[in-house]
Amino acid sequence: MFHVDNDTVRELLLKGSFGLEKESLRVTPDGRMAHTPNPFPNNEHIVRDFCENQTEINTPPVSSAEAAVESLWEYTRTIHKTLAALPERELLWPFSNPPYIHNEADIPVAQFAGGRASKTSYREYLSDRYGRYKMTLSGIHVNYSFAEELLKADFALTGENSFQGYKNGVYVTLAERAAAYGWIMTAITAASPLMDSSYVEKGRVGGTTFNGMASTRCSELGYWNYFTPFFDYSSIQAYADSILRYVSDGLLAAPTELYYPIRLKPKGRNDLRRLHDDGVDHIELRMVDLNPLEPAGINLKDLQFAQLLLVWLAGTPRQSFNVRDQVQAAQNFKNAAHYDLKTVKIVVPDGEVYSVADAGHKVIGFMRAFYADFPQAVIDVLDFEEEKFTDPEKRYAWQIRHQFGEDFLGRALALAEARQREAVSDV
Repeated sequence: MFHVDNDTVRELLLKGSFGLEKESLRVTPDGRMAHTPNPFPNNEHIVRDFCENQTEINTPPVSSAEAAVESLWEYTRTIHKTLAALPERELLWPFSNPPYIHNEADIPVAQFAGGRASKTSYREYLSDRYGRYKMTLSGIHVNYSFAEELLKADFALTGENSFQGYKNGVYVTLAERAAAYGWIMTAITAASPLMDSSYVEKGRVGGTTFNGMASTRCSELGYWNYFTPFFDYSSIQAYADSILRYVSDGLLAAPTELYYPIRLKPKGRNDLRRLHDDGVDHIELRMVDLNPLEPAGINLKDLQFAQLLLVWLAGTPRQSFNVRDQVQAAQNFKNAAHYDLKTVKIVVPDGEVYSVADAGHKVIGFMRAFYADFPQAVIDVLDFEEEKFTDPEKRYAWQIRHQFGEDFLGRALALAEARQREAVSDV
């Protein structure tokens, strides 16, 4: 844990770097999945995810949450403008849940050629194993790294010999702590309570379905493997090896198939061998829904809270986190994706059981004590998030259900049109 009682360390706690990844679907103006080729073949920051019509923005790292959201909006704006100018205009779908789907053939697997053809083969494997419908669920990944200045100031207080070894230890322990408490990010950012009826009943297009979840992609209906993984957090090498073990045992075709809300990543290309040998560069939080209420797809305070959460976790003592705790932690993430947070439970590492709503209050209470002497802007973020556990109407899922529940497809398309007009007219 960080030496948070040291004045230098404490002054640097909120120095860090943000990067965002955002997946979104391209659709036609009447809500069909687009079947056109990727219109961004030469943009390194706008690529494809599973299907050909699923754009993925990768923003460059920046030093503030405000700059990260601004960067995400600029790339989102580029997509809107490009789609508006196509010979047959398309829209950027603003929700994590897809529009209507006729069948699996309506979801075109991303096509890669030449030396990258294996990427298409891998996607075909995922299609067979998980079904293409699930692969249309889109979201945002938050990448965060502590400032080197902070890490070096804290390292100087440890007496350790290796800075990279110290840094690896910080991030491995953080990943363990985030696995135990990251469910709170699911609860506060869940924004996909509705879907078109065709997702659950083939051929039934245009109906609005509510399945009891606030976030389908983060719930037990979403992005999870067929087994509950557990990891060795004793070192970065042990952590990487515990993931590679699932590949060796045939449970995963590749490390990227591990659908877990928390990941540690090396600098540059994401590769477990590089993580094992070169060490950690940043942590990735993968449980954030697209927020259709925000032009960029994410609320600034939610991103600021992600930073506050990670810093709090890195600045508080490590707790026991055995295999049983890890299995429960995975269930906590799924429970936090439910619509009614008072009817499902969270089991915290000390064994206490709370409703998700009460657990949210408890965690934010701990964070308030940790940040008691920080500027009012920090307290404002905590207030903003805690209201979601006090008043259900403050949650995005509640607002979206009430705004779009009568006609999900029609009203979602109207929003997509409005977002495109806003982007095209924004100079």
